[in-house]
Order: sequence, then C-alpha cells, then structure tokens
Amino acid sequence: MYPTDTAALPSAGHAEIRIVAATPEAARAVAQVIRCSFAGAEQRSYPAPEGGTRLHLTVDTASAAEPALSWLTTSRPSCRTDTHIDEV
Repeated sequence: MYPTDTAALPSAGHAEIRIVAATPEAARAVAQVIRCSFAGAEQRSYPAPEGGTRLHLTVDTASAAEPALSWLTTSRPSCRTDTHIDEV
C-alpha cells in the first residue's frame, strides 16, 4: 500500500495524475499519451516500491485537445464513488 498523499488539491482546471510502472520507459510512454490530450505543467519521477517507477503529472484540463475535450464535456459522473483498494 502506498502512503497517503497529503498535498493540497490542484488548482481549478488542473488534475494530478499518478502513473506506477515497472520501468521508467513504460511510465514515460503512458505520460506521452496523456500529453497528447492535455497540456502538461509539471512532471516528477520517483522510485516505486519493489523497484518500479512512479511518475506524477499535473495537467491542465481546461486546455484539453480533441478527443479529450469532447469526452470531458460529455462524460457523466460515475454513480460509484468508491476508492481503489490502495487509496484512502
């Protein structure tokens, strides 16, 4: 289980994304796909437990490119708000 992140919420119009992968290359590949849809402000990399990589991105959801913008404007909140097993 990962420690709880106690950082402040990102500013309005921004989202924090956490990527956990076995290798830095896999984390960077996922981050690159995200950057194709959203303007990115910040990227931080940390070692993950068991030798993996954690990559943290801050993205600007107000500057979303198509098709992400279309998905954001038409998506509906999920009726299920449960957290994942490793989240608090």
